[in-house]
Amino acid sequence: MIKLSEISITRQASIKEALACLNQTAHGILLLLKEDGALDRTITDGDLRRLLLDGHALGASLVALPSIQSVVIGAGYLRREALNLMNQNGFNHLPVVDAAGRVLELLERREIDEQILLSTPHMGSAELEFVEEAFRTNWIAPLGPNVDAFEKELAALVGIGHAAAVSSGTAAIHLALRLLNIGAGDEVFCSTLTFAASANPIVYQGAKPVFIDSGPESWNMSAAALEKAFVAAEKKGRLPKAVIVVNLYGQSADMDPILALCDRYGVPMIEDAAESLGAQYKGKASGTFGRLGIYSFNGNKIITTSGGGMLISDDRELIEKARFLATQARDPAPHYEHTQIGYNYRMSNILAGVGRGQLKVLEDRVLSRRAVFEKYREALADVSCLQWMPEPDWSYSTHWLSACTIDPAVTQIGGTALIQRLAQEMIEARPIWKPMHLQPVFADCAYFSHGETSVSDRLFKQGVCLPSGSNMSEAQLERICAAIRKALR
Repeated sequence: MIKLSEISITRQASIKEALACLNQTAHGILLLLKEDGALDRTITDGDLRRLLLDGHALGASLVALPSIQSVVIGAGYLRREALNLMNQNGFNHLPVVDAAGRVLELLERREIDEQILLSTPHMGSAELEFVEEAFRTNWIAPLGPNVDAFEKELAALVGIGHAAAVSSGTAAIHLALRLLNIGAGDEVFCSTLTFAASANPIVYQGAKPVFIDSGPESWNMSAAALEKAFVAAEKKGRLPKAVIVVNLYGQSADMDPILALCDRYGVPMIEDAAESLGAQYKGKASGTFGRLGIYSFNGNKIITTSGGGMLISDDRELIEKARFLATQARDPAPHYEHTQIGYNYRMSNILAGVGRGQLKVLEDRVLSRRAVFEKYREALADVSCLQWMPEPDWSYSTHWLSACTIDPAVTQIGGTALIQRLAQEMIEARPIWKPMHLQPVFADCAYFSHGETSVSDRLFKQGVCLPSGSNMSEAQLERICAAIRKALR
């Protein structure tokens, strides 16, 4: 931050002194102050050059400098407002003044033009080594040594038997449904509080989703709502073909009661752990509880391959069939022979190399994201309207995204208003996922709530996801916390 005392002068100073000050501070601007300390105007080297060209000597005072109405901004400014003002006038600096016209700070474009994004990729050094190896050996196309190694390394890391690297988490869910023989007319129970990618593959298979509410203790699938859905399905004489449990924002669902229900009714579970790689439930890796589990390596995930996913299982035959289907279901023959419909879902050898490098830093990324969440909780502990995503005793969350709700009984500023205010401060925040049962495309699907009221509806209305990148600086976190305080003041 620029020290105002270093760039402040009065009209009694000479042109030479002003030039020397400009040269010494190297900020390209001076603040000319009146006797009472209020801002008279700003000065640039161009202003001083014009004085010299008009015949004023170097030793002449700045009294001859014309008075102008400098462009300033008030103390309650928003970053985007200040940036727009700079853009409109072609400035790189903008004084912030109080009601008496005294300068409080001098904004620099390079400082306020920084956008803080929700969740950015965080690359290390090992990724490049694996990618360069792919180039050296010309393994550029899908499949190759990095793909094989990535599958084995991830399976070993989470303690599962087998893994298939695919093009996306969505592809992995689609393959899981296909492997469980889900087709036209079937029903699949699915968490409602999730991204559409969890539910869309159900429709790909011609089946119909039935949405299950969240529970307040973890924001993930409610066992009480799931039981309601099973009871209703049993009465109809038509049980679902699968249950898709989504682990939200880096935290596992309460798996024991959910698995007990699935076992009681003989229905397999698919664990959508797209957001929870690195999390644990009672000491066991998230993603490893279902008949099949999936991870995502999209660009915003805790580790990334730019785009990609993984399907995992302890059932070797299922994973081998997944690889077959993901490679266009090409039968073993000297020509192209196909007896089943397949997909172009396999991961490229280059992207798998990125994934191998990212796996090496997964633990560090988890610790960094958890630290971000704790920083928010500690720094904003006295902001009573904020309630943070709970982490039950059985959960070890990665806090892939730091999420909170805003209590409407404490403040009239809701989640939407906070997100808009943060956007004006060049900070990206997002709402909690809009529940699938509220999406127009799924308007005709059944929905079972946790209790008399819908938990997921409330979370959507009140929830906010804050920037959570593992590569955020301490200064960025402090800036976000200050902006939240300012918005909720």
